[in-house]
Amino acid sequence: MQDIADFTGDSLGLSIQAKDTPADIIVFCGVRFMAETAKIISPHKKVLLPRREAGCPMADMIDRESLLRLKEKHPAAKVLCYVNTSAEVKAECDLCCTSANAPLVVEKGLQAAEEIIFVPDKYLGSYVARKTGRKFILWDGYCPVHVKILPQHVEKAKKEHPQAEVLAHPECRPEVLELANQVLSTEGMCRYVARSSLKEFIVATEVGILHRLRKENLQKGFYPAFEGAVCENMKLTTLEDVLQALEEEKHEITLSQEIIEKASQSIERMLQLR
Repeated sequence: MQDIADFTGDSLGLSIQAKDTPADIIVFCGVRFMAETAKIISPHKKVLLPRREAGCPMADMIDRESLLRLKEKHPAAKVLCYVNTSAEVKAECDLCCTSANAPLVVEKGLQAAEEIIFVPDKYLGSYVARKTGRKFILWDGYCPVHVKILPQHVEKAKKEHPQAEVLAHPECRPEVLELANQVLSTEGMCRYVARSSLKEFIVATEVGILHRLRKENLQKGFYPAFEGAVCENMKLTTLEDVLQALEEEKHEITLSQEIIEKASQSIERMLQLR
């Protein structure tokens, strides 16, 4: 799938590329929240999700009604949502963030907030809270793939590859992040590896990134911290699904104008921060 794509990258980066491309139809080979984000940013384009059932378990751990109840309990708090959320949840947030820019968004966009509600990933939220020293109200959500990566997996990989540097995604457990040399988003990993003089890396995130890392860095070695860190939802889309989506324009993402307008505000506020 990565080899036939026009663009590969993280969800927000791909949505921005979808906006900038002259194409008026976008086939998003990922999961629903990614395709919804592309639709929010490019409301006049047709966005297709080749596999309608491809969802994100973490994004599904928070819905609009649950967030509204949490906001009622903390009326003075500002709401920061991870990009891994539905369009309806984004519409109820003050700011959106990625795993790469979350600390910057907190420091520059929420400097006056006494309390910050963060949804849905408690591990990313706790990481950003530690980085910024701010008070977070965390939703009890997590990525089922990243929580499978345990400290003993990283320790085993380090013994097998003693010269390798450990790269971990901030969705990992805190005890895994403590073992990492670098805590980076997926795009951050790709940029870091390209610049690094080191030749071996242990990668603590979903294993799909290994194909891209190896393809873009032919002289370097990459090893999964845990081979079982596989997102089945991201793997649902097949070449046949893409062909059918292109031929029949099936599974179009549709959002109400109200949701698009409200959700786009949280994204636009994020994009304005530098």
